[in-house]
Formats: sequence, structure tokens, C-alpha cells
Amino acid sequence: MTYRLHYVDWDDSHAVALRDSLDAEMTDRYAGRHDDDPDFAERARVAFGVDPATILETILIDDEEGETVAHAALRKLGNRFEAKRVIVAPGHRGSGLGRMLMAAVERAAFDRGATSVILQTGDRQPDAVAMYEKLGYRQIPIYEPYTAIENSLCFEKQLP
Repeated sequence: MTYRLHYVDWDDSHAVALRDSLDAEMTDRYAGRHDDDPDFAERARVAFGVDPATILETILIDDEEGETVAHAALRKLGNRFEAKRVIVAPGHRGSGLGRMLMAAVERAAFDRGATSVILQTGDRQPDAVAMYEKLGYRQIPIYEPYTAIENSLCFEKQLP
């Protein structure tokens, strides 16, 4: 299958649709995980909120039929560069699109002078963790704004 990587605005309707599908998937994956924590929803809203003004790139991948099947973004988080909202549609996982997205994120960060890229995922996403580790990301301590989310797993990759 042939894929096309391209850059769009954060509010592009295809990008929004994939982020919405990611939210739905994470809601299912983490169902019950925080039921005993009445304050979790507010902490999660703050931690996972994204100010569009901090987004440097929004990257999409379309399949040969023109359907948008993958999304990632690069944001400036303080003085660091963070990969955000990485998702590959379920029917396209395992096809190398995650690697393609992350290479584009890393290239965009490097072009802006970054020496590393950081990211956050969660403890119910072993597939994502495996991909990041395979790509050379190493686990680091939980960083802001995710310190309030105890099941966060944070990673960093040094760029060449």
C-alpha cells in the first residue's frame, strides 16, 4: 500500500477526527483505571490539554484511497520538544506508519534546533511503549504536566 505524509493545521478536520478516535480508544483502554479517584478527570483535563499555540507541526498520513489513517504532532513544551497525539488507525497498525510519523516528528524537532524529543504514554499502551523503545526512546521520570497522572510513562530520544 502507498501512503502520503503531509502537514496540516492543528484544527484540520481530518486531524481532529483522528484525535477524537484516539480519545475514544484511550477511554476504552483505561476504563475503570481511575474510578476510585474523584479528582482524576480534572487532573487529566489539565495534563492532557493541548494549547494549539504550542503546536509546531501536525502531521498526517493518508492511504492510497485518500483516507487519513495516522496523526502526530510536535509541540514546544517550555524549552523542550514533545511528540503529541501519535495515533495509527487500527487497520493500519504494524505497517510502519508509527515509525514514519516519529521520523517526521524527530526531523521537524531537529530542524528547529532540538537535541531530543520527549513524549508521554500510559501503562495500558504496551504496543506504543514497544515501538518507542524500538525507535531508541529511553524511559525518563514523569515530567510536567503529567506528574499528576501516576500511570504515565515518559520517554526521551536524543537526536543526532
